[in-house]
Amino acid sequence: VQLQASGGGLVQAGGSLRLSCAASGITFSNYGMGWFRQAPGKEREFVAAISYSHGMSYFADSVKGRFTISRDNSKNTVYLQMNSLEPEDTAVYFCAAKFRITAHTMARTPPTHWGQGTLVTVSS
Repeated sequence: VQLQASGGGLVQAGGSLRLSCAASGITFSNYGMGWFRQAPGKEREFVAAISYSHGMSYFADSVKGRFTISRDNSKNTVYLQMNSLEPEDTAVYFCAAKFRITAHTMARTPPTHWGQGTLVTVSS
């Protein structure tokens, strides 16, 4: 299983970025997908998830209203659109996958598979 995250970079506060995560080695449509992040000196935290079916999504309170998550099963890819970025969003962002999990549950259950992470830096 490989989860290849991309799209990170340096952006000014108030700007936007879109992260992508391409999956291989799994039947993508059977997997709930999520994004987590880890800021320097902090523990990894949940950001957003999307269910394996029906496209239901769930977000951490800190990003609700600013971030959206979507998936394209034809491309085996999940996206995280990040708008109105804040310096507090600076972190390494990881995509993750778990078999037949809903978005809400993924916020509470450790994923099975992790990607390598992509760095997002938001300058003030």
